[in-house]
Amino acid sequence: MDLDRAVRRVLSLTLALTVLGAAAYFIMGGWRGGCGFLLGGLISYLNFHWIKRTVYALGEATGGKPPRSSLAVFLGLRYLLLGLCAYVILKFSEISLSAALVGLFAPAAAVILEILIELIYAGT
Repeated sequence: MDLDRAVRRVLSLTLALTVLGAAAYFIMGGWRGGCGFLLGGLISYLNFHWIKRTVYALGEATGGKPPRSSLAVFLGLRYLLLGLCAYVILKFSEISLSAALVGLFAPAAAVILEILIELIYAGT
């Protein structure tokens, strides 16, 4: 298994699931649900991308050099920034909170799909 290829596929699947889920919410729940799911999916995509970058940066730091101090600050502020943005958007807009929360699970669904893809193609 090529880890870089799997991570790229998870990111692509996350975007695809976000777009498909937002389209389904637009059809079933109107613009509030569609925008909410899209917002949740994009926030979770950004968070997954940041986690990937952090893990790769920490992996490079194991060569004897300590990680950069800016990385530690970024780790601490990342969730504060995401939470603050989500709070402001959801508090002062009419976007559906429940749809946004469901959208946050897009990377988890993408990881499950990636596991299934790996299991299906493991024998080939």
